[in-house]
Amino acid sequence: MSGFQSWLGSATGTLIRRQAAAQVGAVLPNLFGYHAIQLGGYGGEDLLGTSRISHHCHAQHGPCCTASPGSDLICDPASLPFAADSVDVILLPHVLEFSADPHQVLREAERTLIGEGHLLILGFNPWSWFGLWRLLSGWRGAMPWAGRFYGLTRLKDWLMLLGFEVIGREYFFYRLPVRSPALSRRLGFLERLGALFWRRAGGVYLVVAKKRVECMIPLRTQWRLRRRVIAAGVVEPSLRRVRNGDG
Repeated sequence: MSGFQSWLGSATGTLIRRQAAAQVGAVLPNLFGYHAIQLGGYGGEDLLGTSRISHHCHAQHGPCCTASPGSDLICDPASLPFAADSVDVILLPHVLEFSADPHQVLREAERTLIGEGHLLILGFNPWSWFGLWRLLSGWRGAMPWAGRFYGLTRLKDWLMLLGFEVIGREYFFYRLPVRSPALSRRLGFLERLGALFWRRAGGVYLVVAKKRVECMIPLRTQWRLRRRVIAAGVVEPSLRRVRNGDG
């Protein structure tokens, strides 16, 4: 992940960081609770900055990761050091692309989140210029092309199996991921065109999912309710027969 963090300092990476911060920043003020976690650094960007939640935790991850300024702990995203049902918001900025087991990362997020808690995922869109660049450059092992890009349809299927409901999604960054800052600036017009005509072709997406919890009536409560129904349907007719002189 150190290579990816370095890439976030490039011309394209810096633009993506800023746009991602704006997208996440528009969502967080509407999410409430007590604890929010950003799992993974983002080029020094504090993506939780606009959250109204009082306690923020910034966790670094990766086998070669060292604590950076602003980080609170180092942990494995596939085995989070948090109690079950204890966190209100979890943010995964490009964590799944570089994880050996993305399913386990999502399972850990589900375990850790409270019922009705929110999971925010930033990911690279394989059906975009980024997907094409990965096909051309992924074999070189360079970041971020060495990662695995997951389409939104597959990600939604994974989330649904874990009991999440996708309640929001946004695509952004429509220009080509070129190295030259000057060329990247000249391609800025693609942002406007992409947002108007091919929204789902943005290079990056933000998914907002809510952990749903089914309301279940305890068996004891069901049995008590059944006894009341039996009493109302059997005892009362018997009393009516006695009152009418049938008994």
